[in-house]
Amino acid sequence: MTPKRKKRLMITLLILLGVAAATALMMSAFRENILYYKSPSDIAEGNFPQQRNFRIGGMVKEGTFHKAGDSLKVDFVITDYAKEVPVHYEGILPDLFREGQGVIAIGRMGTDGTFKAEEILAKHDENYMPPEVAASLKQKPAGETAPAPQKP
Repeated sequence: MTPKRKKRLMITLLILLGVAAATALMMSAFRENILYYKSPSDIAEGNFPQQRNFRIGGMVKEGTFHKAGDSLKVDFVITDYAKEVPVHYEGILPDLFREGQGVIAIGRMGTDGTFKAEEILAKHDENYMPPEVAASLKQKPAGETAPAPQKP
């Protein structure tokens, strides 16, 4: 092999190595930033990421909203009409948040079985329901009735 060909081969190998390293770093960062969506039924089965944030969605169960005095701490229950998950949140709730409405919470499960929310997202009008919530509510057990989710 001539010195010129050796030089070209080395440059080509270095470029391929750089591209492979960049791809590996990009895939690693992508994997770490994924937020999985889980329903209360998934959480009851233990099917949720441990020690990392994920999203939980469903309906805020009627009569479960409790605000702690003058603080921003609130507790409520999210249900998919099959299972329920208690949620604790400290912060300002969206204006459209209320019982009986669809909601998505971002956070992680606590050791006590309560979902510790860092962010709460509420639906933006009376006819919209997040697609993930609508799909999980449709998968309820037979015999239970739930209001049909509407799409715009």
